[in-house]
Amino acid sequence: MEHKIINALKQIFDPEIPVNIYDLGLIYEIKVEENNLVKIVMTLTSPNCPVAEALPTDVKDAVENIEGVKSCEVNLVFEPPWNTDMMSEEAQLELGLL
Repeated sequence: MEHKIINALKQIFDPEIPVNIYDLGLIYEIKVEENNLVKIVMTLTSPNCPVAEALPTDVKDAVENIEGVKSCEVNLVFEPPWNTDMMSEEAQLELGLL
């Protein structure tokens, strides 16, 4: 189930950075509980991000569209603050940071 969730999250992109939110490191935790209730802890690149309201909803909708997922709860946090070290190596290469 977690693999399906990650694949769904990789289809969501930060509108200001051409990298998906999973490889950006915006997803801090994915927890699949009993009865396929999914809890996701995520952050944004900045607390002032223009998609602060839309992105968590996009995550919730994408995960809830996965067959077998009963529901998804998204918890938006800003601690620890996001930084480029949280990005996957692939994302860092794509953005010329490596």
